[in-house]
Amino acid sequence: MPIGGSNELPSWFHELISFVILLPRIEVIHDLLLGKMASLLRVLRRAPASNPTRGINLKKLQGDAIKLSCASISSDVALTIADYVENKREKARLGGGQRRIDNQHKKGKLTARERLSLLLDPGSFFEYDMFMEHNCTDFGMEKQKYIGDSVVTGYGKINGRTTFVFSQDFTVFGGSLSMVHAQKICKIMDKAISVGAPIIGLNDSGGARIQEGIESLAGYAHIFQRNTLASGVVPQISLVMGPCAGGAVYSPAITDFTFMVKDTSYLFITGPDVVKTVTGEDVTQEELGGAKVHTSKSGVASGAFDNDVEAISSIREFFGYLPLSNKDPAPIRRCDDPRDRLCTHLDHIVPLDSTKAYDMRDVIYAIADEREFFEVMPNFAKNIMIGFCRLNGRTVGVVGNQPLEAAGCLDIDASVKAARFVRFLDAFNIPIITFVDVPGFLPGINQEHYGIIRHGAKLLYAYAEATVPKITFITRKAYGGAYDVMSSKHLRGDTNYAWPTAEVAVMGAKGAVQIIFRGHSDIDKYEKDYISRFANPFPAAARGYVDEIIAPRDTRKVIIDDLELLETKKLANPWKKHGSIPL
Repeated sequence: MPIGGSNELPSWFHELISFVILLPRIEVIHDLLLGKMASLLRVLRRAPASNPTRGINLKKLQGDAIKLSCASISSDVALTIADYVENKREKARLGGGQRRIDNQHKKGKLTARERLSLLLDPGSFFEYDMFMEHNCTDFGMEKQKYIGDSVVTGYGKINGRTTFVFSQDFTVFGGSLSMVHAQKICKIMDKAISVGAPIIGLNDSGGARIQEGIESLAGYAHIFQRNTLASGVVPQISLVMGPCAGGAVYSPAITDFTFMVKDTSYLFITGPDVVKTVTGEDVTQEELGGAKVHTSKSGVASGAFDNDVEAISSIREFFGYLPLSNKDPAPIRRCDDPRDRLCTHLDHIVPLDSTKAYDMRDVIYAIADEREFFEVMPNFAKNIMIGFCRLNGRTVGVVGNQPLEAAGCLDIDASVKAARFVRFLDAFNIPIITFVDVPGFLPGINQEHYGIIRHGAKLLYAYAEATVPKITFITRKAYGGAYDVMSSKHLRGDTNYAWPTAEVAVMGAKGAVQIIFRGHSDIDKYEKDYISRFANPFPAAARGYVDEIIAPRDTRKVIIDDLELLETKKLANPWKKHGSIPL
């Protein structure tokens, strides 16, 4: 195009056009720059025909034009970029679109972002990687892209304490995991480990994104690796709020605590259709991997809640019991419950008849601050209880045999349940309070054949390995090997107490007499003699295996005094790469 009678454009104008053409293809910015070039071209065209450069200092024009153009461009571009970014943010916040959000609500479920807004303190959430998109080009996937892909990640605060979070978005490809999805999760997990903050995952995913093939499987493995590295370093909590199938189940399985939402969440490796094809069994999702199954039969889940709102509210409460990392002490909060409060009704809680049961839960509620006890896995292996409470504001973990269930005997499920909990407490510097009323390990062919020896050894190992403060109370029976296992003095128990109702012996009087005095006629006389000699706390106290026999009403005060005494406890195990627990 001729300019002022000339066909030549200034060389700097060519350079400027080349610069614009080479810019990244962000359409709104690219179009704006081309518009500025057109305006500059019109200025040049108005130059005199005889001499397009007459009276014009081209060098100055070049500098001034570029400065003016860039200043104008800078202002317009900044405004346009801001609008462009905000537009992208709005699209990201909509996930898979309003129709899919409405479908999520019709199922009684919140969206990924709604869940995070309830979980975290208002205004505290900082999101990472909002603009990431998947890179798959197979099966037409390049035409199906959603900003942020199928997971929302970042960090925020719960009651002022930092946590890293991810929330899978079922409205985008059913929450399926792509490589980008995995990368977003791995980033916040790496940051959580480096800064020492817990990780909370809100799971709602149909599984691997099949279109990505091996990339999706690799993404899962990257997450599993981070779960493993974070184990024992920062607390990890999984809240399953929708489907979680296939390889996806192993991430919650590695985390410290897994909670579910009733009727809307499922955990299984193979779904009902595959089960029917392979085994011929007809089963629903709920029957195969619903909340009831995993909280009462498999022991996979730590608890279940009625709906999303109750679940998130409970996780906020639960989070308050946990330290931020393995370098932090157990959290302490203000307590208005008197530290020397007497629990007088405990003096009469244990029945005089040793065959009658009582509720160990009543003992725990009595000694806890404000009678608050967050029980973990309450419907699985009910013969043992585990959970968190506070004593004078300090978090403690509680383990207690439950006489109402199987007389409080230890079996396979109870041993595994308590062992994992004890190891968590030890990893995160939380003192262990143990209430003992155990007549032994549960006898039976099934128990022996399914490995009670190996599984019972897990609990023994966990208590023996633990170096945190360990305070134990024998409320009634402590018989046989189960006495040793339940945080006895012989396993480096710091303080071991007995109530006056305690019985520390190899076995119950009736069984012992039948063995010792087999063939004798006056069995009743020998049984009474055995009870008077062994079915009481004095033989253990006389040997130093029990530090003191205390009145049950003093239990709360004694624990609080011991916790203060043991606050500076220092105990280390011999150096090793890791122990070989009987898994």
